[in-house]
Amino acid sequence: MAAEAGSITFTPGSGKSSAAALFDAIPLRQSTRNDYDGRTVSALDITSLAAAAKLAGVDVVLVTDKTRISRVRDLILAANTAQMADPAFTRELKSWLRFNPRQAMDRGDGLFSPLSGGPVMPSWAGPTMFEWFFTAASEIEKCRRQLDSSAGLAIFASAAANPEHWILAGRSSQRFALQATALGLKHAFVNQPVEVARFRPDLAALIGLPGQRPDLVMRFGYAAVLPYSARRPVEAVLA
Repeated sequence: MAAEAGSITFTPGSGKSSAAALFDAIPLRQSTRNDYDGRTVSALDITSLAAAAKLAGVDVVLVTDKTRISRVRDLILAANTAQMADPAFTRELKSWLRFNPRQAMDRGDGLFSPLSGGPVMPSWAGPTMFEWFFTAASEIEKCRRQLDSSAGLAIFASAAANPEHWILAGRSSQRFALQATALGLKHAFVNQPVEVARFRPDLAALIGLPGQRPDLVMRFGYAAVLPYSARRPVEAVLA
């Protein structure tokens, strides 16, 4: 089946709308993968996050109650365990890690290892050290700690399982991420229970959307700014 082409239309903006704050947040936004400080987010800011992410065709569930967070956390940890047992998953993850600043700058992509809790290492040693230190036990402990330190979780669920709604879920999540950044909040994806498909129905039931398709999961809260991953210049990827 041939892939369908997509198009994007750009129109001038006044810069005075409520979207201006989201635009200004674009260069500051990052997936911040460290521990958060456990502070709660105000009801006003939660309302602001929900409003920014609202799109027809996508349900956004914000979980801030600690009991409900713990229930979703347990599902994330179970899915994380399943991923750690999958050689294809760990092989792909390793391929995206950049183990030192020079490698990160030379490639202009991927995840700089220290940003996910790993040490700086020579490029030749990194893959071997990854095998030694990247264990199921260490990842489960790190994931549990990071989730327990978060103020809440945001789950994005499509109304239908088709490309149109997957794009809508992505747009909703990015608006959420930009609004969080504008409010001084950090966020990071914890997509394990949607990446391991058999956990999706359990996640949908946990958040009160049985029968729907959860597509993305983010944790959010307050934390220190981390260094930014290297990225290619816009002109290298956008014609």
